Amino acid sequence: MPVSIEKSESVWTVIHDRPDARNAVDTEHAEALVEAFLSFEASSAKAAVFWGKGGNFCAGWDLKLAASLADPERREAYFDKHSFPIGSAPSTLGPMGPSRLELLKPVIGAIEGAAVAGGMELALWCDIRVMAETAYLGVFCRHWGITLMDGGSVRLPRLVGQGKALEIALTGRKVQAEECCRIGLAEKVVSHGTARSAAEKMAHEIARFPHEAVRADRRSIIETHGMPVRDALKIEWANGLDAIRREGTAGAGRFRDGAGRHGNFSNI
Repeated sequence: MPVSIEKSESVWTVIHDRPDARNAVDTEHAEALVEAFLSFEASSAKAAVFWGKGGNFCAGWDLKLAASLADPERREAYFDKHSFPIGSAPSTLGPMGPSRLELLKPVIGAIEGAAVAGGMELALWCDIRVMAETAYLGVFCRHWGITLMDGGSVRLPRLVGQGKALEIALTGRKVQAEECCRIGLAEKVVSHGTARSAAEKMAHEIARFPHEAVRADRRSIIETHGMPVRDALKIEWANGLDAIRREGTAGAGRFRDGAGRHGNFSNI
């Protein structure tokens, strides 16, 4: 299988497992990724790490698959399968797999080596990116006349701004980890070979918290992006109130009765 899953307590690590192709994604791989993340969403796990086996996160859309679509009939069948529904109908899988999923739980990208073209789009789909110092992103599909189809043109400017997004996308250049961290494409840079362990450590830190509040704050940050402040505050209130009703008052009671009684936060 091109995808495998390893589980540790409340953290799942979803693994690109096609190293012979630098984890490039074909149809089987895309479907397996969607299945893995839907299984994660339906499970009791609280956070996931997304990592590529063999030294690369993902080299993008499988070019052998792309070349096979030169046949008009096959090309149109493929594009029809991946067409985006109008309105609020459930989205289909993207060419890269989970790029259209809107999960309720956080996913951390652990990036070693190349995360380019569609692989960069999968990295941008993650909530947080932990990059090895030798890793890099880039719109390498620029060289082949292939467009961004899995959210890259949407998520890239939201992270770095329109001008920088245009410069990165139109030149197709390599964006090294240090620059990614500086401009907002990565949140942490770590030593070569340690991206997975660092991402899993972060995922466990997130998973130890009451999950309703984590999900509510995550949802508010995502849902209110670009909204007028007043409208955004209404969304934040609705999301937060629901979480507090579910678990916040009980958590405050635990703090009152135990950890916070003498202002001691060391065990929290």
